[in-house]
Amino acid sequence: MTTAHKILIADDEPNIVISLEYLLKREGYQVLVARDGQEALEAIAREHPDLVLLDVMMPHKTGFEVCQAVRTTPGIEATPILMLTARGRETDVAKGLALGANAYMTKPFSTRELVVKVAEMLGAAG
Repeated sequence: MTTAHKILIADDEPNIVISLEYLLKREGYQVLVARDGQEALEAIAREHPDLVLLDVMMPHKTGFEVCQAVRTTPGIEATPILMLTARGRETDVAKGLALGANAYMTKPFSTRELVVKVAEMLGAAG
């Protein structure tokens, strides 16, 4: 029996966290939650999740800062990151990818689209 993939949701919007958590648990994933950038960074270092859903706009550290920190920290630098943001401008997408995000989704996104993307990324990682 394989263990469930561990996914960290890093987002400060409770409604988004609740719906993502429900959705991912229903798909059989183990879900962790961080409510700000600093918490996300600590959780990634401690838990070594298989995937991080990272919101760009968060208190303490932005998703961009978290992404950059993960990519430069030995031991967690290969953690797959899917950035979620309400800011869908090309420059934001380019910045996220340049800092090392593996993929990018703009809010609002369809839950189906997200589930497919998560499975795709975990498939590529595993």
